Amino acid sequence: MDFFEAQEHARKRTTRLVVLFGLAVLGTILLSYLAAMFLLHWAHARPATADYEFQWIDPSVLLAVAAGTLTVVGFASLYKWSQFRGGGAVVAEGVGGRQVDARTTDLNERRLLNVVEEMAIASGVPVPAVYVLDDEPSLNAFAAGLTTSDAVVAVTRGTVEKLNRDELQGVIAHEFSHILNGDMRLNVKLAATVFGILVIGLIGRGILRGFARGRVSGGRGRGGGGGVLVIIAIGLALMIVGYVGYFFGRLIQAAVSRQREFLADASSVQFTRNPGGIVGALRKIGGYALGSHLATDKATEIGHFFFAQGFDSMLLDGLWATHPPLDLRIRAIDPQWDGRYYQPDEVVDVRKESFQSVGYGPPPLPPEVAVQRAYNTPASVPPPSPRHAIGLAPAVVMAQIGSITPQHVAHARDVLDAIPVRLRDAARVPREAPAVVYGLLIEQRDAVGEKQTALLESRAGGEAAGLVRELLPHFARLAIDAKLPLAQLALSALRQLPPTGLSAFAATCQALIEADRQLSYFEYALQKVLLRHLTVAGAPAVAPTQIYSFNAVVDEIAVLLSALAWAGAMQGPEQADGTVEADRQAAEAAFRNGTSQIKLIETKLSLLNPEACAFAPVDASLDKLTGASFPIKQRLLLACAHTVSHDNQIHAKEGELLRAFADSLGCPMPPLLGEL
Repeated sequence: MDFFEAQEHARKRTTRLVVLFGLAVLGTILLSYLAAMFLLHWAHARPATADYEFQWIDPSVLLAVAAGTLTVVGFASLYKWSQFRGGGAVVAEGVGGRQVDARTTDLNERRLLNVVEEMAIASGVPVPAVYVLDDEPSLNAFAAGLTTSDAVVAVTRGTVEKLNRDELQGVIAHEFSHILNGDMRLNVKLAATVFGILVIGLIGRGILRGFARGRVSGGRGRGGGGGVLVIIAIGLALMIVGYVGYFFGRLIQAAVSRQREFLADASSVQFTRNPGGIVGALRKIGGYALGSHLATDKATEIGHFFFAQGFDSMLLDGLWATHPPLDLRIRAIDPQWDGRYYQPDEVVDVRKESFQSVGYGPPPLPPEVAVQRAYNTPASVPPPSPRHAIGLAPAVVMAQIGSITPQHVAHARDVLDAIPVRLRDAARVPREAPAVVYGLLIEQRDAVGEKQTALLESRAGGEAAGLVRELLPHFARLAIDAKLPLAQLALSALRQLPPTGLSAFAATCQALIEADRQLSYFEYALQKVLLRHLTVAGAPAVAPTQIYSFNAVVDEIAVLLSALAWAGAMQGPEQADGTVEADRQAAEAAFRNGTSQIKLIETKLSLLNPEACAFAPVDASLDKLTGASFPIKQRLLLACAHTVSHDNQIHAKEGELLRAFADSLGCPMPPLLGEL
């Protein structure tokens, strides 16, 4: 299943969920109505009201009950959604997660960071923040967030201690499948809606508890006892109705979650080409006594977020189970599995000692080798040769969007290995991450570089300028292929800056870019990717207006295809100097190769002059196209791929621009590798 197919499945699942939860809410309303009518009948029957005639159908009562139920469910769901809108960090910290320090000396945590970074660079998404649940000795993990910009990956302490690198990579690849396939946002919607239904039951339980504690008094005198009984009856009715609705809501939630887990397992194998990794993790979950069960009482609320079943679900033979049984998951990957789980050598009292301390981890390595492997940095790694042009078919380019291949993982590891350790460390720290981006924008030419450094000192201060000067020698050893991945590393730290700090950072980047009065394709791609993800991370719940018609975005599509066509003709917008006519024929041919993929509006698209598709119009076009439906985005990116590969080669500037376009449209594109 490709990225766009997965997004379509996610959209259809969301539609089905709306219908199913609508039916659950409707059932809750009907139960509430029946309870209300019963209470009314009971209340009038006790004093034997002579003029009262009971009727089961009362539109006024039904309307009042429906309005009240919808109000409670709606406001409760919105309340829960507002809690999640802060991004994945809110979810991770809500269950006791601790963000892993980028400079941790714990070798297990360093290995975890490296695996997450590799997966992020390989898939073309920002490196998510990494959390560890220190109080959870079992084996489990989850990804949370509303978008790739605010995503986090969290693992339990048992996961980092008990799994080897291949098994850990299998688990992380599983979680990246949820990130890339849009499952995280669906998880949040599930949790918010189920909570909305549950609140009705919680209100009823609160009334009964209040009465039990003497907070409700029936009063004195005639009728006082009857008032107490009415309150008890209302509380009991609300609790029964709410929990019945919650029961069915949880059934829906669990059924949807189980379906997605098989897809994520298959994606993990596809990403790593190592079935033994995720199978080994599942076998260890089945072999250890604690398995994947979580100690936190919040496991039930977000149980469908996790890698494996986080709580016992004995109800009706596991109908509430958010994950398929372990044996089914293993056999789906390895049909020849012998049915045996991992067998620990001895019982470990996790309350007193860790699994590493009793030797369940890999054998100890010499200190210098352990640090080297933890940092994933060989002593001397030559920078990879820059790819000036590659041959890649448009269909292959499209197949890579939102996916990962073993070649991409290997390439990401090579790129990360080639980044100087000092730059990698600086990119992970909020105080130094801005300096890393500034360094990427500083020109190596003396005159321009000196002007930018002086500008930096005046805008960001002497400390920032001094740090950039310290890092500049390391940038001289940085391969071209590693520049955007280094920026991806920095995004996680940049997200931790306060809003005022982010505004100052963006303004400083803009000033550095404008210092030489030229805007290169790399500078544009870097700026676009960084600012987009930082903006979305600040407000992940904000969704753009949806566009479903190609005719509504004809002008914007013409701008993007024209920009790519001129880039391929080697006369991009930043080089427009009056001699572009010599390349117009090549640009026109590339443009028409792209528009041929959008038959519906092909005749309405015309190649624009370079000044009409400069970076400012491109920015405005991308902002509008962000709200386009995924079928429009898919066809547009296919047209873009055909445009840049018109001459059977994709040059570096074309590739950078294409990836920036895809990223801006919410379609993460991994590095373009010619060998694919």
